[in-house]
Amino acid sequence: MKSLLVHVPTRQRIRRLTRPALLGTLRRTTPLSDRWGLDRGLPVDRYYIEAFLRSEQSVIRGRVLEIRDAGYTHKFGADAVRRSDVLDIDPGNPCATIVADLAAADVIPDNTFDCFIFTQTLQLIRDVPSALAHARRILRPGGVLLVTLPALCRIERANASTDYWRFTAPGARALFADVFGESHIDVRSYGNVLSAIAFLSGMATEELSASELEAFDPHYPLIIAVRATRSL
Repeated sequence: MKSLLVHVPTRQRIRRLTRPALLGTLRRTTPLSDRWGLDRGLPVDRYYIEAFLRSEQSVIRGRVLEIRDAGYTHKFGADAVRRSDVLDIDPGNPCATIVADLAAADVIPDNTFDCFIFTQTLQLIRDVPSALAHARRILRPGGVLLVTLPALCRIERANASTDYWRFTAPGARALFADVFGESHIDVRSYGNVLSAIAFLSGMATEELSASELEAFDPHYPLIIAVRATRSL
């Protein structure tokens, strides 16, 4: 059997000894929180999700659809929302006004919504192209789909058997351009290596500084956000 030890050149060993990695409480094989950091404060990915939705607040208006509950609809749409609907595949969800699988959502009429808030859910849908096609179909012309996608995330225990995908900015651009057209999408990334480590470890937003959260490194995205507009 080959040795699993990796040979480290002498120069690198010396550099590591003189500049040790100070991991502190992160030098562990279990997370600080097994609840995404909810028991410590605001999960780090939600900081970026809310930053994206806040930047698109002006389009959260009219008739708005959201996944699982209407929390972001009310938080960012407020009085601009004429009617709020909630989509869920689970018929046991008391918040759901529409029960359907987005990848097979024929029950929802065409041209229904002005805005669709679709956060951190596409990774749980096996047939991504069909889900995006239905998302476009149920928007009114000029309607906007606001999507966030995990670029880096632990496997969700409750959905371990259906947690299919992780996304990159180029991958998201290709997927959404195929459905909405290249000129009708805007793809953004949020995060850096520190916020990614903090999120995976179960740290909360409150445990990082504003400058640490706002630093952006395209090589270490935590979430990908997409604004997609249905053409007129």
